[in-house]
Amino acid sequence: MIPLSRRAVAEAVGTFGLVFIGCGVVLASTFPGANYGVLGIAIAHAIVLSVMISATMAISGGHLNPAVTIGLLSV
Repeated sequence: MIPLSRRAVAEAVGTFGLVFIGCGVVLASTFPGANYGVLGIAIAHAIVLSVMISATMAISGGHLNPAVTIGLLSV
């Protein structure tokens, strides 16, 4: 079994990547000449979410949402 500390770090890194890229693409959409709109922001979120889930699913299950993790622990 994988230690809890390693699983927690994997979840934290995955969540950090999702928030960092998600906020970054929203911020970048305000630059002049950036005309990818809401669809571009949604696609960026989808790509980073799929990459982070794929990267962390073998270690921690790839939840990347503390509410899901806590919900699964309570069952």
